[in-house]
Amino acid sequence: MKKILVVDDEPAIVTLLQYNLEKEHYAVTTAGDGDTALSLALQQNFDFIILDLMLPGLDGLEVTKKIRAADNKTPIMILTAKDSETDKIVGLELGADDYVTKPFSPREIVARIKAIERRVQAPTPTSAKAPAKILSVGELVIDPDNYQATKNGERLQLTPKEFELLVFFAQRVGKILSRDALLNGVWGFEYPAETRMVDIQVSHLRDKIEVDPKHPDYIKTVRGFGYQMEAPNE
Repeated sequence: MKKILVVDDEPAIVTLLQYNLEKEHYAVTTAGDGDTALSLALQQNFDFIILDLMLPGLDGLEVTKKIRAADNKTPIMILTAKDSETDKIVGLELGADDYVTKPFSPREIVARIKAIERRVQAPTPTSAKAPAKILSVGELVIDPDNYQATKNGERLQLTPKEFELLVFFAQRVGKILSRDALLNGVWGFEYPAETRMVDIQVSHLRDKIEVDPKHPDYIKTVRGFGYQMEAPNE
C-alpha cells in the first residue's frame, strides 16, 4: 500500500484529503505543522507528500528545501491558498513536483497523484537490460542512468524535475514540442490550465544551461506552440 504524508494546518482540509485518499487505498499519515512534517518525511519512507505552504513553524517552502537537501526525492505536491506566481515558482525551484491552488477538487488531487505514480513506476533505463544511452547535445552531456548532466565537463546542479525535462528535450532534439506534450511527457498528466508550470521549469532550466537565458542556444521558443531543443552550431 502506498504511503502519503498530508501536511496542512486546517483540520477540514486534512480530513477531506485523508478520506478521499484512503478511499483510493492509500495509507495516510498527517501533520499540522512544518517541523513535524519534516521530521516525519526524513524518518519514514513515503511515496508522496502533499504539503501546504502556509504552516506553523517551518513553512512549506522551507520544508521542501530541507527534504531535497537531504537527498530525499519523494514526490512533493505543494498546496497554496494564494494564487501567487512567486510561491509556485519558488516551490518548483526548490524541487516540488507539482502545485495545486486552493480551493481544489479532491478528485484532481487523486488524479495528479496517480499520474505521478504512473511516471515513477514506468520502466526506466536503470531497470532495463541495457544501460541508457548517454545523450550529447552541443556542450551538454546527459547520463539518464546516473541522473547527471554536465556542460563543458562541469556538473549541472539540476532539480529532479529539471533533469527529467532536460532528458525529455535531449531525446527529441529538433522536434517541436507543445506545452501540453511536455506536461504529459514529463509530469504525466494533462491539465491545459497548468501549462504555465512548463514555462516556469523551462525558464529555470535555461538559467542553468544557457549562456544567455534570454537568447537561448539550446531551448528555443516556438511562438504560439511550445519549445524546440537545438544543438548549437549544428
